[in-house]
Amino acid sequence: MAESNDSVFVDVEKIYLGGKEHHVRTGCGSVSVIVYGDQDKPALITYPDLALNYMSCFQGLFFCPEVASLLVHNFCIYHISPPGHELGAAPISPDDPLPSVDDLADQIIEVLNYFGLGAVMCMGVTAGAYILTLFAMKYRQRVLGLILVSPLCKAPSWTEWLYNKVMSNMLYFYGMCGLVKEFLLQRYFSKDVRGSAEVPESDIAQACRGLLDERQGINVLRFLQAITRRPDITSGLKKLRCRTLVFVGDNSPFHSEALHMITKLDRRYSALVEVQACGSMVTEEQPHAMLIPMEYFFMGYGLYRPCQLSDSPRSPLSPSCISPELLSPESMGLKLKPIKTRVSHEV
Repeated sequence: MAESNDSVFVDVEKIYLGGKEHHVRTGCGSVSVIVYGDQDKPALITYPDLALNYMSCFQGLFFCPEVASLLVHNFCIYHISPPGHELGAAPISPDDPLPSVDDLADQIIEVLNYFGLGAVMCMGVTAGAYILTLFAMKYRQRVLGLILVSPLCKAPSWTEWLYNKVMSNMLYFYGMCGLVKEFLLQRYFSKDVRGSAEVPESDIAQACRGLLDERQGINVLRFLQAITRRPDITSGLKKLRCRTLVFVGDNSPFHSEALHMITKLDRRYSALVEVQACGSMVTEEQPHAMLIPMEYFFMGYGLYRPCQLSDSPRSPLSPSCISPELLSPESMGLKLKPIKTRVSHEV
């Protein structure tokens, strides 16, 4: 039976990397929120992809010193986990109603209302990016901006539907088995990170595989079923008036979806960054690639890094890789232009 719409706060004394976990009861069940930073600062909420939580989806980004200084200096971070995806989550009862993507978006507004938050910045990855985009469409006054990583906006293609159907059956009968984890790693990472017969699996993929072991199969299945049943929200993208920064790895299985999405967003408010040799989860695979675009994105809000550290040599981004229009003062804020991190060469 669904919970009352009156959110009830349960304070759980758990500290994760300096953050504090809260469980907020909503009309569609309990939601885990890790709060990190000064709650007097503007809010940045995050929402991860399927089978992930903030530890497995955003840890690489926040462990990047330059990015962390930018985000933590300017925001209080609210990491929202999909139902049952938080650390140590118990299996959700099969009797609980299956949430829709609209239910998951509505949970976010209940979380914001509980914490007394007004308009917030949002960052989501793939399925999480879809939920936050839907949230921004439903509650436009509550969203300052969107940072979307390998986002979805269309209903599943036949290929994705079949892929998700196979994974759903595996989750139902076998839980988080090895094959499900392989499917998920293909969803998240480029082939170079996943490894091969000749190349060993990277530390990033190994760590993610270990974190996936902690997920409850039934909980992942519920989120997968919700996202598989998602409607096409393309028609509503032009109505968004918040600034939107889209990242996508050029090896992501959702690369074409991100390119489709950027063409449907208002060009005055949106920009695209394609990251070379990267899968869907740019936040883990190449977090440094997000630094410079986010810096310029946030300048439109009057937000800056506290001190200008030298550009990381590990970053595939440099000013020469970014469209000059984005770097010019006239293009700050609402005049972000579609950009790529790759440099085109004449054949």
